[in-house]
Amino acid sequence: MALTGSLALTGCDALGDPPGPPASRTSPAAGGAALQAVEKLTVKGRAPRTGYDRDEFGSAWADTDRNGCGTRDDVLADQLADIARDSDGCKVLSGVLDPDPYTGTRITFERGRSKVDIDHLVALSDAWQKGAQQWSDGKRRAFANDPLNLVAADSSTNRRKGDGDTATWLPPNKAYRCTYVAGQVSVKSKYGLWVTSAEREAMRKVLSACPAEKLPTGGSPTEAPAR
Repeated sequence: MALTGSLALTGCDALGDPPGPPASRTSPAAGGAALQAVEKLTVKGRAPRTGYDRDEFGSAWADTDRNGCGTRDDVLADQLADIARDSDGCKVLSGVLDPDPYTGTRITFERGRSKVDIDHLVALSDAWQKGAQQWSDGKRRAFANDPLNLVAADSSTNRRKGDGDTATWLPPNKAYRCTYVAGQVSVKSKYGLWVTSAEREAMRKVLSACPAEKLPTGGSPTEAPAR
C-alpha cells in the first residue's frame, strides 16, 4: 500500500509505506533521506491554536478507503498480531501489540478495555497550528485518516505526548526514535506542513544519528494532496 509522493526508505517503514506489522517497526530507521527532506521543510513560528477543534478534521476514523471498515480498525488489523474480529469482519476485538513502538513493551489489546490508542504521528492540533487551518475540509479529513500518519501505541504514553512535536516529545523507546521522527518528516513533507526552528533542530539531532539511506527515484517528498 505504497503512498505516491512520500519518501520510501529501506529499514524505515514509517517513511514511505504505512507502518507495517509490529516486528518490522523494531529495525533502525534510515536517516539520510529524512535529513534531506528536513532541509526542504518551511520554517515558521507556531500559529495560534484559535479555531482548532477535532471536528475540523472530519468525523473520527472515517472509512476513507471505502473498504467498509473504519480507519481505526484498519490500523489495528494492520499493526496488531493475533487479531480476532467480530462477525462483520471489521471490528478488531482482540490482538497483541508486540512490541509497542513507544515503550518497547508487549501490550494485549481487548476491545472496550483498550490500552492501545491509534496515534497521529503529527498531532492534529500541531498540524492545525502549522498550516492545516488553511486547508479544505477534504484535505484535513484525508490527513486525519492517512495510514502514513497513524500508529498503534500505548494509550498512556500517547496521552502524555499530547500535541507535542519533535522538539517537545520523543518516544521513551529510544530504538524507535529514528522511525518516529522520520515518519513525522514524511507526513509534514507530504502535506506541506511547516516546522518551527526548534523542531527542525530536534529533527536534525535525532536523524543525524540514524543509518543513512538514499532517496528513491520515484516521487517528490513534497507532493501533497490537492487543497
